[in-house]
Order: sequence, then structure tokens, then C-alpha cells
Amino acid sequence: MAVIETSRDINTNIGNLWDIISDVDRDPDYWYGTRSVKNTKKEENRIERETTMSFKESKCKEIVTLYPKYQTTTEIVEGPLIGWKTVTLDKIDENNTRINVKWDIHLKGFLGPFTIFVKKHILKGSEEALNRITYKTIEKQT
Repeated sequence: MAVIETSRDINTNIGNLWDIISDVDRDPDYWYGTRSVKNTKKEENRIERETTMSFKESKCKEIVTLYPKYQTTTEIVEGPLIGWKTVTLDKIDENNTRINVKWDIHLKGFLGPFTIFVKKHILKGSEEALNRITYKTIEKQT
């Protein structure tokens, strides 16, 4: 498995940031490796969905779980990429929040040996997603 981690401190309260990251239907707006999502089942804080990835229009099956005002987890259970993405919020103070992103993934089958090369790409994509989330929080506050 390849573990990828990044974080960012954002000048916003935890509620504003939660509103953005918990709207997982909008993941393609922030996570450009995700082309589209189609929910197949929703139950309380759990969503099953089919995701189309940007890489060769690959399809993945995912289970997303929301832990209000704290964390979202995306378990990738089927597709060329298997593993987890966890987005966690840590309150620094009333007006500042740290957003943490952690991936624990690997490529399946004959692509497995290339997981290490994909790690760099996923880290860059995660940092860019944090940039877009930061800009969205600024828009939301103005």
C-alpha cells in the first residue's frame, strides 16, 4: 500500500469547512482525478457510489462515510485503485481549521508495481484539491 498525506491550515471555522467537504456529490469540483460520481445507495451517513476516474475513464465502486464535523472516509472497494481516502478536520481555534488528507491505496493487478509512481500524482492532486477547497471557503466567507 502507498500512504500519502498532506494537510493545510485554513482561516475558517470548522462548520464552514465541513459544509464543503461533506458535500461529497461535489467531489469532482475539488478532486480533479474524479470525473463524476453516481450515488447508488444512501443510508444516513453512508453513501455507496460509482465513480468515474479521469485515468482512462476507469470506474470505481466506493463507500463514503460521513462523521459530522470531523471526517469523511472514502473506501474504494472495486476498480483499478483499491484503498482509502480520509479527510479529517481539526479545530485549531474558533476561526482556523486544519484539513488533513490521507490516502492508503494500491493499484490492482499488473498495475501494482506502478503504485509508487502514482503516489506522487495523488499527492499533487490532493494539494491542488486543498487549494480549491481553500478558495471555496474564502468565497463562502465574503
